[in-house]
Amino acid sequence: MLEIIRINENDNVVVALQDIAKGRSIQVNDREIVVKEDVKRGHKIAIREIKNEEHVIKYGYPIGHSIKPIDVGEPVHTQNTKTNLEGIQEYQFNQKLTNNPYHHKNLFFKGFKRKNGHAGIRNELWIVPTVGCVNGVAETIIKRFEKEVGDISPFENVLVLKHNYGCSQLGDDHENTRSILRDTVVHPNAGGVLVLGLGCENNNLYEFKESLGEYDEDRVKFLVSQEVSNEIEEGVKLLTEIYENAKNDKREDVPLSELKIGLKCGGSDGLSGITANPLLGKLSDFLVAQGGTTVLTEVPEMFGAETILMERAANEEVFSKTVELINEFKQYFIANNQPVYENPSPGNKEGGITTLEDKSLGCTQKAGTSTVVDVLKYGERLKQNGLNLLSAPGNDLVASSALASAGCQLVLFTTGRGTPFGTYVPTMKVSTNTPLSEMKPHWIDYNAGVLLEQPAEAVLEDFVDYIITVASGELVNNEKNDFREIAIFKTGVTL
Repeated sequence: MLEIIRINENDNVVVALQDIAKGRSIQVNDREIVVKEDVKRGHKIAIREIKNEEHVIKYGYPIGHSIKPIDVGEPVHTQNTKTNLEGIQEYQFNQKLTNNPYHHKNLFFKGFKRKNGHAGIRNELWIVPTVGCVNGVAETIIKRFEKEVGDISPFENVLVLKHNYGCSQLGDDHENTRSILRDTVVHPNAGGVLVLGLGCENNNLYEFKESLGEYDEDRVKFLVSQEVSNEIEEGVKLLTEIYENAKNDKREDVPLSELKIGLKCGGSDGLSGITANPLLGKLSDFLVAQGGTTVLTEVPEMFGAETILMERAANEEVFSKTVELINEFKQYFIANNQPVYENPSPGNKEGGITTLEDKSLGCTQKAGTSTVVDVLKYGERLKQNGLNLLSAPGNDLVASSALASAGCQLVLFTTGRGTPFGTYVPTMKVSTNTPLSEMKPHWIDYNAGVLLEQPAEAVLEDFVDYIITVASGELVNNEKNDFREIAIFKTGVTL
């Protein structure tokens, strides 16, 4: 197995692919370099002298600058490197598009076609509370419904999308809650939805209903708890009506162009930008070539790599929306008196990521090389097939929930350190390294660590086959473990 990798020929560092002991010699091209300290897997080693204040180059781009001279063979990390980033920047449109390396194939998955023309990869029955006060009521309704019905098929699961919001919120906070919940009601993975209100919340159910626009009245029902004598009985009655209308649902062939996939990473390490994230980038390009859709989010983890995405904007309008996406998020930090570049996390640093540029250049690998066709605000739903950008923070559950609410039927989540969570759509965990996959098989669904030993295109083919299998009904670990949550972006005052 390889010990190190030099990602780009212009890099002045290499990345350790396994733990390397002090005094060991490593081969870089035709040179032997002696490692001067113990180096953990995922961490960087200088392959030439880096002077004080000189750029540290990884992925062919600066990931920061040295804060003292770094000798050949010396580890390069937070003790001797600092970010180059600061403040708000101005950008110019400099389009650099590339041809998609993949071609259209006649591929299908087995999904559920909805009345509005969209397709789901799951057929679930959801209760969506308009306010957190009725979470317990919703759970009781589900328990009573399942007891009375017995066999809930063709529904594959019944769950409450619990949250703590819907009342005592103002401005953007209130709108964020309403938008995300509105998106869940019309999500194609739901074969039926009961929208459950209390009756006195500021997320008023009747106004919420008006905001939905067109919806399938046979599959979406509404209940205000304070307006009926027994909300449990009434809720069970409405779920039963939905169930009767869904009895004939079945999976059928759906072209891969109907698949919408969210791209997310968390608990990243030094291999994220070498294995798992590039695999998602290839998958993104492949799916776009099939007419499908991928969505990249985590705006703070675009900082330092945003110009790469801007150069791939389909036109000047999309470029301007990308600039707005980046600068609005920087202003959000500044307005809250927080440092814009206080990143990466302690876990990221332990895994070998040194600066935000280091993290961002690895993060944006998930977007492949395709043209950016649109940029969505938080809570907006997808309008165009192809690669989209979405405004959301880096927080794992908030960002994954935002991807689902944008209309993604599946979220691909790369990780170098592991995490068990899942949002309310299948959340597939892709490990950056084999040891993590072997240690946490009940968390990890796919091991991208094999890219260190196998050809990239062969791994991609296997990965595409697995995704089609999951889209056709095979459960991923968060579903098997029943780890499903929804989180809404909180930005303002609570009354």
